Amino acid sequence: MKRLSAIAALICLCAASAMAQFRAAGVAGVNVNTLHFFQEGIAPTGNAVGFHAGVLGELMFPGIGFGIDFGLLYNQSGSEVDLTKKIWSSQGFGNERVRLHYAQIPLHLRFKWTRLSGLEDYVAPFAYGGPELDILLAHSDCKAFDYNGAALGLTAGLGVEIMRNWQVSASYTWGMTQAVQTKLLDNFFARNRQWTVRVAYFFKH
Repeated sequence: MKRLSAIAALICLCAASAMAQFRAAGVAGVNVNTLHFFQEGIAPTGNAVGFHAGVLGELMFPGIGFGIDFGLLYNQSGSEVDLTKKIWSSQGFGNERVRLHYAQIPLHLRFKWTRLSGLEDYVAPFAYGGPELDILLAHSDCKAFDYNGAALGLTAGLGVEIMRNWQVSASYTWGMTQAVQTKLLDNFFARNRQWTVRVAYFFKH
């Protein structure tokens, strides 16, 4: 019985995959990022503006509005960091701009409103959320920090699809793992926090 159930589930999955609609897009946008230190006061941070660009795939299941998106992007992020306190200034640091260059791999669940009596052909709102893996490619030369080779974030966003080809969206990402840690103080680390606005153009529909 268990084997029959597994076979039936596999058949259903294959049938759903066959019905799913795949599209690919080019995507670009801007982001406002900060490094969030959980131990406050020692290294105050400010926002830094960056950008991202890459490719995005969307796999939607018709009739129910659910699907996934995934991609590969270059993402420039970072933060302004105030290292003027004596513990840092004695080492020659001041107001530093920390830049982080990532290869970003998002994997989101998404829901798109597709039953709008024909209006969805012109405007269709959607929501999405899920993990994003950032793989560090390069970083600025601020030697006050050690830089983690990868960071994991959790994203939630909203957007609108226009004329079935364009998508405009905004999202917020909470860093779930450390991005940088200080060399002088043990257990003093920061995670990425990022607002993102992006535009995607889908090549087929």
